[in-house]
Amino acid sequence: MQDTSHQTSTPIPHSESVNIPASPTPASTPRRTVDRGLTSEIAPALLQQRAWMRALSLIDRFRVIRTIDVAVGIFPERSFKAALTAAQRAMRRLSNADLIRRYRTDRHQHVYGLTAAGARWLNDQGVEATASVRRVADMTNPEHQLWIGFITLCCEARAIPAMTESEALREIAAISGGRRNAEFLTVRLHEKSRSLRPDVLAFETDGATWFEIDRSKRGSDREAALVALVQSIGSGLTNGLPLRRVVVLARNDRILSRAQGLLRDRIRKTADQPMTTESERRLTETEPGTFVVRALVYADDSQQFIEQTVGHVIVQLLPTWLPKFRQTRHMVPSTAGWLEENYLPYRRPDSMEPWSAPESPLITLAPE
Repeated sequence: MQDTSHQTSTPIPHSESVNIPASPTPASTPRRTVDRGLTSEIAPALLQQRAWMRALSLIDRFRVIRTIDVAVGIFPERSFKAALTAAQRAMRRLSNADLIRRYRTDRHQHVYGLTAAGARWLNDQGVEATASVRRVADMTNPEHQLWIGFITLCCEARAIPAMTESEALREIAAISGGRRNAEFLTVRLHEKSRSLRPDVLAFETDGATWFEIDRSKRGSDREAALVALVQSIGSGLTNGLPLRRVVVLARNDRILSRAQGLLRDRIRKTADQPMTTESERRLTETEPGTFVVRALVYADDSQQFIEQTVGHVIVQLLPTWLPKFRQTRHMVPSTAGWLEENYLPYRRPDSMEPWSAPESPLITLAPE
């Protein structure tokens, strides 16, 4: 404001009216809208209890988790930064309450295990649980196990039921009447039968999606197993569901390139060979890392075998940059690949329905 104490001003005649703007009143001032998020539907105290229940249940289920696993398992409907912040806050409070304990792996990742107090808290809520801190304390590099849990939770965030390898094996053992050596898929490899196990198995409306998490380069036997797995797309698994998709998640570009090259070699070798049996498969790369799988399928209406699309193979990078997210004044890391995009749990081909937006599991939890 200028100082006008030394300025001369022309007097305003009393006969003239001066229009002075009225001071804003509450009625004329737009009210600021505050987004209360889930607290507009659930009381804050109940919301925190549900978040604690969900977080501790996830640790009991997977035995070891990271903050990012909590972010995708509890707050999938939020942006990545908001989900990560909420997960960090929840894990800090649980740690302060001695319900979980934090450890650091050989790869400098912070992981969490369930304490005896945390198991008791869950038991008091009617959830049977056991502590996992002793097991987590002995882990040096549980990276593969952590990614298995993360991808399983990404599937469930998309409303797709999913199982880890150990959960799937228990399921198939129950289906087969408790047979200890039961497997989901058996293939012919080097003239011998070999049983294959998924790292994660998801159950979609049209069939099963099989996830392979490749943390290291495949040797010749594992490369042959991957080709045999792809050759099984369209066939039925032990549980009766058809295998529709194989998703290979590679830890780095070198592993990614090798997996893609393996499938492209298969395309070159079979390009000029017509399919003559039901067991053969033809691959076509429709976009980088996405392969359509076609096979001969018997058509009842024409009473003959016709070539049809029976599934897909998707090869893409694991989002290893997300757990490393650290925002500083001078650097903003990438948040690409979060659930807002078409990337997790896998990049959906154009021929399939797009992913639906995740919903909060805290709303769908049964009332306490």
